[in-house]
Amino acid sequence: MEIEQGRQPRGEMQIRTIAMPADTNPNGDIFGGWVLSQMDIAGGLEAAHHAHGRVVTVGIEAMTFVRPVKVGDVLCCYASVDRVGRTSITVAIEAWKIRWFQDREERLLVTEGSFTYVAIDEEGRKRPVEG
Repeated sequence: MEIEQGRQPRGEMQIRTIAMPADTNPNGDIFGGWVLSQMDIAGGLEAAHHAHGRVVTVGIEAMTFVRPVKVGDVLCCYASVDRVGRTSITVAIEAWKIRWFQDREERLLVTEGSFTYVAIDEEGRKRPVEG
């Protein structure tokens, strides 16, 4: 497998899904919003695991799209905790695509960003992050 300039994804893979035709824009590329939603799910999984419970997304910062995702590409989202506050967790998320060719597989960075989540209790109120 060829990996972009020797760079490895940062963090643990949280999601792996295939881009489908229903997720495209008029140009045939996958909507950026679809990629963003997959990243949010991946980051939420990492934050919830770290917080030992429910979390909600409160912010997205510094997100940059590097290249498009096409129908048939496999999107993999990796997440790692960058910062833990009293009630919040900031998670770095990278989205990579895998594209297969007849003689090789290629993995390329699509986008990366920083997402902030807040731990909540059963009533939806902020709570201290456990752990």
